[in-house]
Amino acid sequence: MPEHSAMKMAGVVPYVQVDNAHEAGELYKKAFAAMEVDRRTVEDGRLIHLHLEINDGALMLNDPFPEYGFGPKPVESVTLHIISSAPRLWWDRAVAAGLEVVMPFEVAFWGDLYGQLRDRFGVRWGIVGPADDAGKTG
Repeated sequence: MPEHSAMKMAGVVPYVQVDNAHEAGELYKKAFAAMEVDRRTVEDGRLIHLHLEINDGALMLNDPFPEYGFGPKPVESVTLHIISSAPRLWWDRAVAAGLEVVMPFEVAFWGDLYGQLRDRFGVRWGIVGPADDAGKTG
């Protein structure tokens, strides 16, 4: 089996459908230092599968395929979290890549440094880590 096979993955792997998954993948490379593991397109150029690795976790993307019942739908009820010992680095890089701040990056009531961003595809991203990283810049 290839190195990127499902046998190597554990836990829950989000599979997100966005309009223009190719563009989303490029944004995630810039914003989250995503590494591309696998890419599959169909004849018309749409991505049927894009496997990225972000912070040692897998994220799968694809374009809408309404002809198979997979049309574009809002991604409003899910927030993808990046948990890091250096959350400021992740936050600063994502903001520089153009993600919109929807919840300020600050020490939350539970004691961690936390904030949320939204990308231009409607996907929400939470960045979380130790509060002692609050004053550092990445």
